[in-house]
Amino acid sequence: MKTPLYNRLLIALFLLIVGAVPLVQTLVELRRGERPQVFDLFTEWKDQATLRAFEQTMERASVTARALRPWMQAAQFFGLHEAGEKALVGRDGWLFYAPGVAATTQRAKAGNTSSSEAIAAAIDFRDQLASRGIRLLVVPVPNKESVYPDRLTHEMSSPTGILSSESRAFMEQCKKNNVEVVDLFATFRDVRRTSPELLYLAQDSHWTPAGLSCAVNAVATRLLENTWLVRGNERYEVRPAAAQRYGDLVRMLQSPLIEAHLQPEVVRAEQVVRISDQKLYVDDPASEVLVLGDSFLRQYEQDEPGQAGFVAHLGRALGRPLASIVNDGGASTLVRQELFRRPALLAHKKVVVWEFVERDLRLGTEGWAKVPLPITLALRVGR
Repeated sequence: MKTPLYNRLLIALFLLIVGAVPLVQTLVELRRGERPQVFDLFTEWKDQATLRAFEQTMERASVTARALRPWMQAAQFFGLHEAGEKALVGRDGWLFYAPGVAATTQRAKAGNTSSSEAIAAAIDFRDQLASRGIRLLVVPVPNKESVYPDRLTHEMSSPTGILSSESRAFMEQCKKNNVEVVDLFATFRDVRRTSPELLYLAQDSHWTPAGLSCAVNAVATRLLENTWLVRGNERYEVRPAAAQRYGDLVRMLQSPLIEAHLQPEVVRAEQVVRISDQKLYVDDPASEVLVLGDSFLRQYEQDEPGQAGFVAHLGRALGRPLASIVNDGGASTLVRQELFRRPALLAHKKVVVWEFVERDLRLGTEGWAKVPLPITLALRVGR
């Protein structure tokens, strides 16, 4: 049985630790010649919101927190398999984007973006483009956990359908309203059944070059089979290009201690090269095809190794350079807003390919607003 003295010592130690944090912070700020931030707590009235903001400011400025946080994060990661608010630790070293998992597995809260808003925006965008003789192809990219739920937890198996009810509803509504959509959910399920190649990176929320290639083939096949386009005359070849990198999910942990323990992933991509002059692929704003999308388009294209991403490989498959607008996390609305500000990009267009990641059905930046198309020079002259 623990003695009263032992209990008092434990209490004293706890109080010492708790009291030392603000004391150390105050001493550091005084040494810097700064006014201690803790004084702000007593100089003005603070409601609940401003108290929370004050608390967050103190946390960010805390010398003790900055010193201890990396060690605590490492202890949680390696000892408890906890990765903080943004990442989840799966099986066999796989990491997952926590908000994406929540969007896939949890019901939407009142007021959150839903598939009904997304389909309304897609129909509106299609109809506006159609009024100018332009076709729209919608390409939702599955979340990593939608393709590999069994890598997240042993309680799940390979998917036999679309896991998220919102994603199912969106795909069904696209079919019902004659919105042309590429079903990468089915494509990736088929590949998992027939090939051992991984479609997503273990440490990253994005696809591997193999996953990218599957998506490119599906989109190019749909465009050519629908006769929306004919294959162009530009010829490209590929050049092997490897990159070694930590995934975005590792970087979200913001812990050098964890990064030092983990090995960076080696990505074996293929850069797209024009055969005529051996130059790397370059966009053409005057192309008949415009591609809109998010970080899945940036991956390998603007990131290392460069010119090895979705746009370059789709251009190769279609035999022509493409035009593109890429916005990280902003494919739901921001890319269409940028298109509105760049009316010249719509000139000569026959097809718009609109890519966005599945989780944006709920988490898309700025939601799913209906955005008007820009007035092009041709329309102004027509008036």
